[in-house]
Amino acid sequence: METLYSPWRMAYISSAEKTPGCIFCEFPKRNEDEALLILHRGKTCFVILNAFPYNPGHLMVVPYRHVADYEGLQDAELLEMNRLAGDCIAALKATMVPHGFNMGINLGRIAGAGVDGHVHLHVVPRWSGDTNFTTVVGQIRVLPEALPVTWAKLKEALVVRG
Repeated sequence: METLYSPWRMAYISSAEKTPGCIFCEFPKRNEDEALLILHRGKTCFVILNAFPYNPGHLMVVPYRHVADYEGLQDAELLEMNRLAGDCIAALKATMVPHGFNMGINLGRIAGAGVDGHVHLHVVPRWSGDTNFTTVVGQIRVLPEALPVTWAKLKEALVVRG
């Protein structure tokens, strides 16, 4: 068996503090956008880089209001969530040149939600051949870029429509 090394992850793992309560409610209260990977703050939603990404550039659009169910979202939240998703796609295209995207909302832990009490929309860039034996057999991800580097690229490229 081969060993994959990612020494940059140790700094992240050892400094990671468990946030009491809901991270999507707590993170926007802090004034630490870069450290928390928040890229944009809108009126009803914010954009955050996923700290445990499926692929490099994996973003999430999250309403500020703690809502567990999609049908509980208000019209303004739904509109901003979807507009921000489009802005995220444009920023990812400009910085990472993906071949496609997956977008989705996992409702409930059984559906794959890591934070199942606070609905959020995933925007995942995809490249031809990005799903290889490593993710299927080894159940690991290989990210070619450190999260702070990806955050900086996307922060500069994310242009939010009026």
